[in-house]
Amino acid sequence: MQNTDIIVSGGGIAGPALAHWLTRYGFRATVVERAPAPRTGGQAVDLRGAGRTVVARMGLTDRLREVTLHQRGIAWVDADGRVTARMPVEAFGGEGIVSAHEILRGDLAAVLAGAGPDVEHVHGDTITGLDEDADGVTVTFENAPPRRVGLVVGADGLHSAVRTLTFGDGGVRPLGLRTAWFTAPAAPDLDGWYLTHRAPGLVASLRPGRLPHESKAELSFRTASTDRREPAEWVEEFAARFAGVGWRAGWLVEAMRDAPDLAVDAVSQVHMPRWSRGRVVLLGDAGYCPTPLTGLGTSLALVGAYVLAGELAAAGGDHRVAFDRYERVLRPYVAQAQTLPPGGVGGYAPNSRLAIRAGAAALRAMTRRPVRPLLERQFAKADAIDLPDYTALAAAV
Repeated sequence: MQNTDIIVSGGGIAGPALAHWLTRYGFRATVVERAPAPRTGGQAVDLRGAGRTVVARMGLTDRLREVTLHQRGIAWVDADGRVTARMPVEAFGGEGIVSAHEILRGDLAAVLAGAGPDVEHVHGDTITGLDEDADGVTVTFENAPPRRVGLVVGADGLHSAVRTLTFGDGGVRPLGLRTAWFTAPAAPDLDGWYLTHRAPGLVASLRPGRLPHESKAELSFRTASTDRREPAEWVEEFAARFAGVGWRAGWLVEAMRDAPDLAVDAVSQVHMPRWSRGRVVLLGDAGYCPTPLTGLGTSLALVGAYVLAGELAAAGGDHRVAFDRYERVLRPYVAQAQTLPPGGVGGYAPNSRLAIRAGAAALRAMTRRPVRPLLERQFAKADAIDLPDYTALAAAV
């Protein structure tokens, strides 16, 4: 076995999932996370298709079922809170916009991190330098002393430090949408529904959390700006954009001011011509972020981790063979997953009231032709890969 020591940058979903599989195959994995402690809460993510199959192969299905969110579906409301369209969770076999298998991101990350007891987790640090030679990589950190390892995996999200150090600043493609995600107080009128209100170029959403005293909120507006600031610095711009907007927009802005977990970012995809260079490889959003609009980011993270670790084990740790196989197996799946739903950003956040009314009519027809086949193809992408079986490799270890 070559390259048995591996550093994984990023303690979200992809990183801990990869570390779980690596240790199962006999590698030694260290997960380095910038946050000073495990991130709790977060927004809801979907366990779909092949991603759910990977969770089952990890033996975590029952554990995740304990923290699954129970929601009735998604509904679109007008400025007065009247429902204009609904998609119940049972639609599309439980694989619709709100699926039957949703979980808070922090809950999923905690389960994944706990599934690898032999994994070393380092919090409050980040990679600042990578010096590669023929025998390995010397990794420097913001706080810890340098380490010498065989391979480095960048699983550190859309703004990946590892990707920037290895490939430069390219690859990120903004889609013209700025979104804030945060936890708000419980909203008594949700009744188990994920409610969404749209005004021209604006979207406000609110859904139940797992705990009775909280709900999960989202505010988005159309913009070409890709500025990066601290989350709190965006609050007044969101307040100005949503001033006078109906439904619960004003209440959400006030909740945003007090949110303990506010995150703000430009909705973007990542497209890289290659996911590896030398002994460094990208995983999940760092290499192929599909955006939250697809609902497939978690599936790509879980499936990517499964394939990358499996191919490293199959190649005996030879990264040149394994990284090539990882790309060949996963790229068709990624290409499909990155295709946006019908209408893309314009369908999600229409720029005119006429487009909003037309969209509401289409939403009411979601479960009928001609709209239903379009959505069925979108939802089916989560399962559009024939997962390799690496069982024998784990058994050998």
